[in-house]
Amino acid sequence: MKKDNNSNVDLASVKSPEDIRKMDINQLKELADAMREPLIEKVSHHGGHVGPNLGMVEAIIALHYVFNTPKDKIVFDVSHQTYPHKMLTGRMEAFTDPLKYDTVTGYTQPRESEYDLFSLGHTSSAVALASGLAKARDLIGGNENVVAVIGDGSLSGGVAFEGLDYGATLGSNFIVVVNDNDMSIAENHGGIYADLRLLRNTNGTAENNLFRAMGYAYRYVHYGNDIPSLIKAFEEVKDIKYPVVVHINTMKGMGLPVAEANKEKFHWSMPFDPTTGNLLGEEAPSQEPADYISLFASHMMKRIKENPHLAVITAGTPGAIGFGPDMRREAGSQFIDVGIAEQQAIAMASGLAKGGVDPVVGVVSTFLQRAYDQFSQDIALNHQPATFVVMYGSLFGMNDETHLGFFDLGLLSNIPDLEVLTPSGKDEFISMLLWAETQKQTPVVVRIPGGEIKNVEGVELLENYYNPPYQTLRDGKDVTLIGVGAFLDTMVKAADILDSKGVKATVINPRSVSTLDSTAIDKMKEEKVVVTAEDGIIDGGYGQKVASALGTSDAKVINLGLPKEFLNRYNASELVKECGLTPDQIAEVVIANL
Repeated sequence: MKKDNNSNVDLASVKSPEDIRKMDINQLKELADAMREPLIEKVSHHGGHVGPNLGMVEAIIALHYVFNTPKDKIVFDVSHQTYPHKMLTGRMEAFTDPLKYDTVTGYTQPRESEYDLFSLGHTSSAVALASGLAKARDLIGGNENVVAVIGDGSLSGGVAFEGLDYGATLGSNFIVVVNDNDMSIAENHGGIYADLRLLRNTNGTAENNLFRAMGYAYRYVHYGNDIPSLIKAFEEVKDIKYPVVVHINTMKGMGLPVAEANKEKFHWSMPFDPTTGNLLGEEAPSQEPADYISLFASHMMKRIKENPHLAVITAGTPGAIGFGPDMRREAGSQFIDVGIAEQQAIAMASGLAKGGVDPVVGVVSTFLQRAYDQFSQDIALNHQPATFVVMYGSLFGMNDETHLGFFDLGLLSNIPDLEVLTPSGKDEFISMLLWAETQKQTPVVVRIPGGEIKNVEGVELLENYYNPPYQTLRDGKDVTLIGVGAFLDTMVKAADILDSKGVKATVINPRSVSTLDSTAIDKMKEEKVVVTAEDGIIDGGYGQKVASALGTSDAKVINLGLPKEFLNRYNASELVKECGLTPDQIAEVVIANL
């Protein structure tokens, strides 16, 4: 490990916060500069959260300098800004040594360190979690400080308001640090942000003050990247006996010009050139959509122009559904960003549908979990014909244990009166999406297939996907193979292998995982073996519905899918093999059971 060329601080000597508490102010400033160099080096070569971490270097140094961590408790909201925190808490080599880049996760992780209190990757829960820690301290009789660190973007989430509402009643030490950089992942959306802007513009003196109105004392730090100012503010509230908000104004992406200039693009990034900002290995853009997300966005832009009553909705993740700044401007008022508030997005879609609009909500699989009640009550129970397109719902998507995309099928397919469609490829996806948007029969979920964009030969497109019949792509006599979504292509390849061994397989595209085709199921009762494969967990999934329906028959049903586990940072290709989901493995299972 090396010293930063422009600093006298040896990063290798920083083993814990105790080491920085021995430094003077100038050394702490040098430490911040020294930390930014390996941070930029790592994220530019390895990928990761860029802007959130670079913007919080000084604040995290000041927090650990003032507060006696780990006795004093710090809960980071989302925790995508905690690379500097990890550097200061015994994990420096994971940022200075490329061979050890993967020895830590991208979020706080209690298995890594006693300084990490929760495994967090979703938003808005830090204040609620910290309120529990504070209440536990008060009940047990402790005296530690409890600090919640939450970004302005996370304040739009409902649980943030719930946490703030309760936290104000504690009547004891409870410190909320609001990191305000005037950004969520993209720009902020919501009424509270005008008040935050006014507080920034008036150096915290504006009469309109959400935090004071809720019952908090209030401190403002205009230069949230200035270590002396931060230390002063944190020392003023340390050991305080009542709830207080410390509002700090920081710069997202500070220290990396391309990230400062393009805060949305560099919230998170694949490996990139830190000088130009170009992704490493980035090719010239193709005229054709390169993935399902781009396909969705280009199709929806076309439909926005054709249908003035259509609205595309996102909950603070416009980039994740393919809508960059230019597209958002082009879509105008027909593109709605409600901020990081999935419950609002789903419930609002119900209201839009009731009011005569055709709402299409793009939602990332791992985030839709936060709005389960709205799917059940506001959408399905009220039978509103809104459309929901699930992004990254796949084992081929994100792989952090906080961002898994393979729980959605089990969650959504068991809600009554909610049609959950699983297209197998490009053309079927667009066909289902177009039907869902234009029909008025039922609420519809269309789950984007995992993996590379493709078509499966022989898939028939329908005009109506309400309780759709199964399609038989091949009709064999020995075994039935049912492939859900992306795994239809896998079943076709398994059938080819079986055919070469003299085994004739029926291959079925179920189209929907929320309903069963009773005619097709009755025919399967005559089979010896039925195999299902799905891009989701087996427990509560589609395969188990088939197994239950065939339970009184002589057919042996084999369900293939994923385990009900919080898998972490897995290799997708290896996981497919571990779960027996390759064409060769499926063929072997069939032969072994015939």
